[in-house]
Amino acid sequence: MAEVKEKADVKIKDKPYTLPVLPVRGTVVFPFLVVPLMANEQKQARLIDEALMRGSTVGLFLQTDQTKEDPGQQDIYEVGTSGNILKMLRFPDGTIRFLVQGLTRVRVRRFLADQPYITAEVEDIVETSRESVKMEALQRNLLEQLKAVIALAPNLSEELYVSAINQETPSKLADLIASNLNISIKDKQEILEEADVYRRMERLLAIINKEIEVLELSKKIQNEAQSELGKIQREFILREQLKAIKRELGDKDDRAEIEEFEKRIAEAKMPELAETAAKKELDRLTRMNPASAEYTVSRTYLEWLVSLPWSISTRDILDIPKAKKVLDEDHYDLEKVKDRILEYLAVRKLKSNVKGPILCFVGPPGVGKTSLGRSIARAMGRKFERISLGGMRDEAEIRGHRRTYIGALPGRIIQSIKRTGSNNPILMLDEVDKIGVDFRGDPASALLEVLDPEQNDSFSDHYLEVPFDLSRVMFITTANLLDPIPPVLRDRMEIIRIPGYTDLEKLEIAKRHLIPKQYENHGITKANVEFKDSSILEIINGYTRESGLRNLEREIAAICRKVARRIAAGSKSRYIVDGDNVQKYLGPQRFSKEVLSRSGQIGVVPGLAWTSAGGEILFIEATAMKGKKNLTLTGHLGDVMKESAMAALSYVRSHCDILSIEPDFCESHEIHIHVPSGATPKDGPSAGITMATALASLLTGRPVKPYTAMTGEITLRGEVLPIGGLKEKLLAAYRAGIKRVILPEENKKDLVEIPPEIKKNIRIIFVKNVGQVLENSLEKKPVSKKEKLRKS
Repeated sequence: MAEVKEKADVKIKDKPYTLPVLPVRGTVVFPFLVVPLMANEQKQARLIDEALMRGSTVGLFLQTDQTKEDPGQQDIYEVGTSGNILKMLRFPDGTIRFLVQGLTRVRVRRFLADQPYITAEVEDIVETSRESVKMEALQRNLLEQLKAVIALAPNLSEELYVSAINQETPSKLADLIASNLNISIKDKQEILEEADVYRRMERLLAIINKEIEVLELSKKIQNEAQSELGKIQREFILREQLKAIKRELGDKDDRAEIEEFEKRIAEAKMPELAETAAKKELDRLTRMNPASAEYTVSRTYLEWLVSLPWSISTRDILDIPKAKKVLDEDHYDLEKVKDRILEYLAVRKLKSNVKGPILCFVGPPGVGKTSLGRSIARAMGRKFERISLGGMRDEAEIRGHRRTYIGALPGRIIQSIKRTGSNNPILMLDEVDKIGVDFRGDPASALLEVLDPEQNDSFSDHYLEVPFDLSRVMFITTANLLDPIPPVLRDRMEIIRIPGYTDLEKLEIAKRHLIPKQYENHGITKANVEFKDSSILEIINGYTRESGLRNLEREIAAICRKVARRIAAGSKSRYIVDGDNVQKYLGPQRFSKEVLSRSGQIGVVPGLAWTSAGGEILFIEATAMKGKKNLTLTGHLGDVMKESAMAALSYVRSHCDILSIEPDFCESHEIHIHVPSGATPKDGPSAGITMATALASLLTGRPVKPYTAMTGEITLRGEVLPIGGLKEKLLAAYRAGIKRVILPEENKKDLVEIPPEIKKNIRIIFVKNVGQVLENSLEKKPVSKKEKLRKS
């Protein structure tokens, strides 16, 4: 720090005088202050030597260009300071260090010479100063601000403030402060050049205020940096201690976990997009605090990415005879489904990169749709996973939740892929017809991409946000009904219908699969109980009325439980179950042959209906009574079925002459058509010819031929239109003991799917119009009134 030399004020010279000029770099010398300087130029060294020898004064002028080594006359400022050289030290490298004390402000009037060093004619600058209250206030303000600067600046000591207080004049105070403050050289030169002390102090005060702002901001930044640094150092120490504790406990530290993730990413053999996403997430993970909640979210996401079987596949069994053997072992019949799977395997054998088919098994409950999927997986040597879609209403169940949600997870598709550990499993989407829709989205629409072989090679789950190839997955969906499935989704699937079983098929399945399974479930063997064929047929006809096999299996299990109880009580007998003693185990028959008791009546016609549970027999009853010409329909009928009844009545009334019906009969009578089981809703057009036959039988008095049933849609002109669900309806007729079935002519092509057992036991009559229906279904002669009373 420069200090003030205690001596009397220097006398200002009135006339110009000559001074050797010493250019100064990086420092402004103020009057009355002692400043250390350094010179390394020969000219400057000679100037200093001569000045010391003569005891003369030198001119100290700041260079305009601080980088110039040998400045000339044009390279120095016009205003400088005269000064005395107090002491000099010469160093071996040729540099000279010396102390100089400023005397007065001087201004160059003209340069006299350049050699051997610069000399100039100068004049002293006379300062103007006036004592006033403003000057006093300005002086005190400067001292206060200086105190504030010293408190903020670590390089300034309290001695500077003490020296400042002891200055004799405002001019010396201003020069002392300007010399010691860390301000720019340009600002210091401007203060030196200012001859008016008041303006000099004002200029200095503005500079000090700016310096205080800079120092305060710098201190704030420094404090924040130290605080953050202290926090980081503390966390680092704690982490190192935690690592040491984990090592002592034998646990893996965080770095080991990161390295494990790096290894698993490399081993997963992901596609480029997935690998990029995994590496980016791992990079984020390395920079996170393990205690933060975001760390857990990021780690879980990485765990999902590296756990998915991006490149792991199971090898398909392409031995066609072996696959057929497995399918035949697990399921009886179902040749159409088995052929489709074997065809796929044959193509897969010839072309390795064939896309997986999208199959949809449609059929009543209990026919083995789900178990068939497991059998297909076993035959192909693939992993199997079942996904239940029944009652699903949230689209995120399929596509997953976005990671912004708490507890987010991938959708059920990706979860199933991970569980199987293979990228080519068989995924069974069960009950696809029972998907719901609400404010959370439409899961059926989310399935459109999943079940499209042209799109699912880049399926994007909302959680993963990277595409996953589902084209190698074999999707199998199941449904009881096709109607609830949206058409656009139905179009993406290959529909395979699985109808109900005939009695002989049920008998064979029970003997091959159901009974051995129940033996194992109940801890008994064939040596304990034996089921005769007659007992199984008795259970099928008297205790179950279904298309599938669930109730049949339950009844067999009930018999096995009763036998197991007796054996557990100590019985050594061998039990034979046949048609005569089934009632001893299961009680009275639950279903009677209703067709036998209601066959051959007037106005009662058995119709064939199709439901989601299979085919059923539906009786249509018609009666007439005195009254207005009204038509009453009961039995919980839908609009389409009501319209069919009206069309049937219109046809019969328009053909009164052909059917020998009195034209005025309908005018004076009210007709009532009823379909029993009124609590069950019924709809559809296929009961049209059944209603027409019931009305014709009623109005002509001709009874319906015994054991005759029918199905078909009617038009006003009497044409018979084709119907659906033919196999299920014929199965229902077969179970009910029907001998003759009347069908539309256009359904003749569907007979190829009908089991030979049904075609052998049921006579099928094809018709084109209602006239042929009545001819084949009604007796030739009407029944007399006495006979009617006797039958009733």
